Amino acid sequence: MNSFKRIGIGLVIGVVTLMSGDVAAQTIKLATLAPTGTSMHKSLLKMGSAWQKAGVRLTVYGDGTMGGESQMVRRMRINQLQAALLTAQGLSTIDQSVKSLQLVPMMFRDLEEFDYVQKRIAPVIAEKFREKGYEILFWSDLGYVHFFTTKSARRIEDFRPMKMYVWSGDTPTQDLLKTLGLIGVPLEQTDVLTGLQTGLIDQISTVPLVALSGQFYRTANHMLALNWNPLVGALVVSTRTWNRIPAAKRKALLDAATVAGREIRALGRAESAEAIEAMKKRGLNVITPTKEDIEDWEKFAGKIYPEVRGKIMPADTFDQLKGFVAEYRAKGGK
Repeated sequence: MNSFKRIGIGLVIGVVTLMSGDVAAQTIKLATLAPTGTSMHKSLLKMGSAWQKAGVRLTVYGDGTMGGESQMVRRMRINQLQAALLTAQGLSTIDQSVKSLQLVPMMFRDLEEFDYVQKRIAPVIAEKFREKGYEILFWSDLGYVHFFTTKSARRIEDFRPMKMYVWSGDTPTQDLLKTLGLIGVPLEQTDVLTGLQTGLIDQISTVPLVALSGQFYRTANHMLALNWNPLVGALVVSTRTWNRIPAAKRKALLDAATVAGREIRALGRAESAEAIEAMKKRGLNVITPTKEDIEDWEKFAGKIYPEVRGKIMPADTFDQLKGFVAEYRAKGGK
């Protein structure tokens, strides 16, 4: 059963009780696709415990019980939710600038380079989100995205006949795939497993940890171990909710959120590596790309950049990102 669906709508995974203060002003409902019992979910609950000490109640809804990420954002807009832990797909429904971290495949040579660049571009993106009415409390990621397919594939030409998963509502990415000669099929994140099982899609690009927890690898049982791009995520809270919390409390909340973000990043990266080994034992075929395979993908990635700069993401944000990459390399990777 899809782990994102196994808990019924409305099930509260974690509730930290507010001990004092104005409940209406200091209660935050947070939604996530993270499955119950995962390290990500546990980190959010630990954050909630710290928030309780600051006098703020946190209710965490996991397993996608509040719908896909686009639905979570819609619920935030009407104040049914006040916060959400979102991937770049969900974040992009708030502001497209976040795609400067997601739609730049193979731009980062390793995760250390990505960390350097992400730290410097984050304030730029955060300001754009603030203008839209959202505060980013922490950034995180789950390591590199790999390609999971229902049949063996190495080069981009192997992927052209495949029906590739595209997040429902992400019309720009679907149009981009069409421009690049690829087939995109839009689905809600909670419908990916069914889509793979029924043949509606043949491929999903995701991190190993998600492929394992979502059971995607059972049908898409071939993984091309190509480091495409990190799967970026962030915890956002509506500015109206954040501003209603007394300033004296916000620092404690932000400190706890920062700790949670670092923990999710560290554990997520480690667990994604462990997930590959676990899936291999259960029949996953891991395809290691050759030097020639990687060069083929780098050439393809280079075709994506001019299609996204100024079209899918702001040109200035894209240029700043490339500038930080160049800065990092000029410093010798420090």
